Amino acid sequence: MLLCADIGGSFIDFALVHPDGRLEQRHAVPTPVDDAESFITALETLCAPYPALPLHIAIAGVENPQTGHVHAANIPGILTVPLREKLSLRTQRVVRIGNDADCFALAEARFGAARGHRNVFGLILGTGIGGGLVLDGQIVPGLGGVTGELGHAPVVIAPPFLTDPDEVAATVPLFRCGCGQSGCLDTIAGARSLERLHLWAGGTPETSHAILRLWEEGDRQATRTLSVWMTYTSAALAHVLNVTGSTVVPVAGGLSNSDLLVQTLDRAVRDRILSPTSQPLLRRAILGKDAGILGAACLGPELCYDPC
Repeated sequence: MLLCADIGGSFIDFALVHPDGRLEQRHAVPTPVDDAESFITALETLCAPYPALPLHIAIAGVENPQTGHVHAANIPGILTVPLREKLSLRTQRVVRIGNDADCFALAEARFGAARGHRNVFGLILGTGIGGGLVLDGQIVPGLGGVTGELGHAPVVIAPPFLTDPDEVAATVPLFRCGCGQSGCLDTIAGARSLERLHLWAGGTPETSHAILRLWEEGDRQATRTLSVWMTYTSAALAHVLNVTGSTVVPVAGGLSNSDLLVQTLDRAVRDRILSPTSQPLLRRAILGKDAGILGAACLGPELCYDPC
């Protein structure tokens, strides 16, 4: 068995995980976000009743493989701490740390909607847009620990002949991104960004849920908004699939609750990739809140993923 924790900005979700994915003794405690010592002590306390069992962590952040530091925007207290090393010393056990989106993709590949597939791209359509990449059954460590982040890198770019800022603003949805760039997919594709995109396209202030409902009902303005959303999101995802060879895309996050959105995005992506297929590639994820813990369990050889 393993000890696994899914750590967000509000709570640490903690459980014992069996090799078949069964969870035991699951409970949650508040996440100490501002102080590294309190953060480490909280995990040490959770682990104390279980001597020697490895601790696997899914966290809303990225571990830099060169420094061991974890950059988690909603847990600033651990920013300059070699977290895995500190936790291993304090708890006297093996510690492994994975990004929560990567763990989501790994969990869906091992236990969920992508079970049996070696190459999997997990897509999160939530407040923002994110992703996790599993190749040949394993998470691929990227530069600085970053992999699968299709939300950041400019995909909305103004043609060079448009030099007037007002003309650019009226022609393409070119918005500033929180990462410092402009035109990232995250600026239009997440739930909050969809609301901004709707205003840009000529709509009135609406929640993302209302926009999707209006679109499903055939509303003309919502259809205009979603046509822009679908164009950029499907293009970015088609690039990902062409490069990675992923054969299935489990989709999670609030926007994925719309079956029609997932189905329409799936068709748009399949129209754009190099290897046409009549079989759906996008599937709604099925593990829900268990994905972080189950994906963390698959980070090491104790519960490694082998689709064969």
